[in-house]
Amino acid sequence: MEAQLNLKHKIGQGISPQQFIDGMKNRNMENSKILNTKDKFISIYDNFTWAQEDLKLFFTGLKSRSDLHCLILCTDWCPDVIWNVPLLFRVMEQSGIPTEVLPMEEHLETMDHFLTNGGRNQPIAVLLNASGDVLGRWGARPAYIQAVMDRFKKNNPDKQEADYKDKLNQTYGEIGELYQVGNDYQKVILDELRDLFTTFSP
Repeated sequence: MEAQLNLKHKIGQGISPQQFIDGMKNRNMENSKILNTKDKFISIYDNFTWAQEDLKLFFTGLKSRSDLHCLILCTDWCPDVIWNVPLLFRVMEQSGIPTEVLPMEEHLETMDHFLTNGGRNQPIAVLLNASGDVLGRWGARPAYIQAVMDRFKKNNPDKQEADYKDKLNQTYGEIGELYQVGNDYQKVILDELRDLFTTFSP
């Protein structure tokens, strides 16, 4: 279904990466182990470095593809956005791909094309061609981190269970710890994005 999806009407409907950063609120996400979310976001963005030259060269090489466009569906109150979107911004900059953020709550009908196991998990980066056809998507988390949440949902299908929220918060804590281990998650995201671009690059 995604192959036929066209979002040309959404191009130009979003805000710039800088506008998104400027508009962020500073929040405290204890379960996810993030204090001052906006500061953390900016710190990840500012401190990003290309640890692998081959990955940097790959994304730099995409500048020859002037037909690509990126829409990122997200909000500033989701911990995965704080960890992952600074990286998405950096990759799209390196690749010369025009990027805009669609605030999720204002674009739910678009978000609902890109559900993760039936849920509105964010961020979702959607890659389009010049005609607005969806070429691929990434999100909401690196696969090995998403696996932690998938396991939780499989083991706790009943949201009405008395300890559901406690277990969910514990899972958010686990995920927060995985993000904190060096920059391992960044390497995985870069690899996953390279694999994604390779599926539709000439």
